[in-house]
Amino acid sequence: MANEDFGRNRPLGFSTRAIHLGYDPSTAQGALTPPIYLTSTYAFESAEDGAALFRGEKQGYIYGRTKNPTQTLLEQRLASLEGGEAGLVVSSGIGAITATCWTLLSAGDEVVFDQTLYGSTYAFLTKGLQRFGVKAVPADMTNLAMVEEALTPNTKIVFFESPANPNLRVIDIAKVAEIAHGRKALVMVDNTFCSPALQNPLAFGADLVVHSATKFLGGHGDLLGGAVIGRAELINQIRGVGLRWLTGATISPINAFLILRGLKTLEIRMQRHSQSARAVAELLASHPAVATISYPGLADFPYKEIAARQMRDTGGLIALELKGGHDAGLKLMNRLKLITRAVSLGDAETLIQHPASMTHAAYPPEERTKHGISEGLVRMSVGLENVDDILDDLTQALDGVR
Repeated sequence: MANEDFGRNRPLGFSTRAIHLGYDPSTAQGALTPPIYLTSTYAFESAEDGAALFRGEKQGYIYGRTKNPTQTLLEQRLASLEGGEAGLVVSSGIGAITATCWTLLSAGDEVVFDQTLYGSTYAFLTKGLQRFGVKAVPADMTNLAMVEEALTPNTKIVFFESPANPNLRVIDIAKVAEIAHGRKALVMVDNTFCSPALQNPLAFGADLVVHSATKFLGGHGDLLGGAVIGRAELINQIRGVGLRWLTGATISPINAFLILRGLKTLEIRMQRHSQSARAVAELLASHPAVATISYPGLADFPYKEIAARQMRDTGGLIALELKGGHDAGLKLMNRLKLITRAVSLGDAETLIQHPASMTHAAYPPEERTKHGISEGLVRMSVGLENVDDILDDLTQALDGVR
């Protein structure tokens, strides 16, 4: 199905594209759901046809490491939902980041990254890339002067998350992009916390958007996947070099199918995640055991103005710290009965974790403290359960740690 307007002067809506774009049941014997292509290789009509495919003179499929029809459909839909020319899906979120960086960076280049990132991303930038002569430079990207100061003629990529994992700092995408582009650097934004249903970084000047599709895009905690979206020229490079030669981070056709299924409900799930998280944040903000809470939907959120400008809703992630600090946070987690102790996010289940000892343990302790990841910080991903049940579980747990 093409992006029809049915005679109206507007494009199809988000969920309509997530459900229908790029697929016509008549091409698959009437199957309403797109088929899963479980094949590793593809037959050529002739030897000449195969040679033309390898030379890039003809479009088609050669071998499953770089492209599969199920994967292609997912890439088309993600590109549309993010407002990009093209997309590439791979086996994990870190696979999307590494395939992109290995493609676009060489020894002697520099990456400027925001000081607060997912722990494995931080480890890749500060430990992985630097083994091969690429310098990684941290900066507080909520401070635009620090961004300017960190950039050099060798800076090729400016990378950040917004909102940031785990403390939900929000970075002004448009202003950082303007600074980076003035210095000829590409801007890559990890949009995992928002998903394209809530935020489109490309519309604010980013060059590339990456996702852990494991999270909100899949939405059910049953797969691993990653994605990068941007200009076709860049995506083609990442597919042909970063995926094909350097990482081999190929997504399985079944996982591509599951993410396609997740996209069909993404918009309504993000509405529910946001609605429930606002209620949870209000409870936490009023409870005497809570010292601090970070959530874009609260009136005193320090980045509220920027979040309102960039995000269409407030999202499902909350960061908090109890007055009792580290020990109280762990006690809270252990008292919960419905809410699950687990490190992912974006699932149907409400999840809670302790970043300093779990997702952000790759940061040295002094770096965690410096970058706002305190030892007592707790991160919640508010799920799709009935919100009253989430609130009841939190209340009984919080009451037990006062």
